[in-house]
Amino acid sequence: MPQPIPAPREEGFTTTTGSPLYWVKYGVQGAPRLLVLHGGPGADHRYMLPQMLHLGEEFDLLFYDQRGGGRSRSDARVPITWQTHVEDMAAIVSELGLDPLSIVGYSWGAMLGLLYTIEQRKNAALPAPARLTLINPAPLTRSYRQQFEDEFARRQASPEIQQLRDELTQSDLRERDPEAYRPRAFERSVAGYFSDPRNAKDLTPFRVVARVQQSVWESLGDFDLVQELSGVKIPSIIVHGRDDPIPLASSSEAARALGTKCIVLDDCGHVPYVEQPARLFAAIDPFLDETNPPERS
Repeated sequence: MPQPIPAPREEGFTTTTGSPLYWVKYGVQGAPRLLVLHGGPGADHRYMLPQMLHLGEEFDLLFYDQRGGGRSRSDARVPITWQTHVEDMAAIVSELGLDPLSIVGYSWGAMLGLLYTIEQRKNAALPAPARLTLINPAPLTRSYRQQFEDEFARRQASPEIQQLRDELTQSDLRERDPEAYRPRAFERSVAGYFSDPRNAKDLTPFRVVARVQQSVWESLGDFDLVQELSGVKIPSIIVHGRDDPIPLASSSEAARALGTKCIVLDDCGHVPYVEQPARLFAAIDPFLDETNPPERS
């Protein structure tokens, strides 16, 4: 069963974004703050919990549901684009006083952090990131995204994952206990993200709003963030699972562009906080300790 998620220390909705965005705070009040960006797009922050609350042992954490996902509802008539997400993020940083701005981004959230960073270089009115912690970033070029889609589809069609589906079907769990069946079915729908598909267990289920996901990816067009990262000089670290269906080359090229290192986790796919949490935090904890920016008054 998924691990229980503790109640947040504080929660609320933004008042300065185009539509209200749900946010929560965890961790040590008064400690250095981290803005933690979930993946998707079109998902919500809860699927990163409770594992990512490890960071709350030393930091004050802010999560929010990005527009169109989770409890951050949106007007279905208005397309959500990558620009929408960057504008929302800028408003949240200002409204909730996240200065200095320390970003921890996972998957699409890592890409959002990079998109914000690129836009901030063009608009000095936006608060500049003080540091970037990027965990298994989403594909950073259109070519790498196509490679990811092809590889994920191949994995999901593999005999190993089909066997997991068959085992679930033959168990009659759907008829005996529908509540227990749903998370098991969800785990098989994401098993291709894992180095070992059988590690896709005890996950916090989540829903991706397909309309939002499609709208955001379409807005990016024929994108290449790697080229746009050239010249960005911010303390940063990238962690990437060696067996992630997202090509390792995408993160490696981004690390070179940022002038930082890409730490590769063996026996790990796209979800290191589930599959290799000890190795993940052994990689990012020292970076966060060493790069704590001074609080601004």
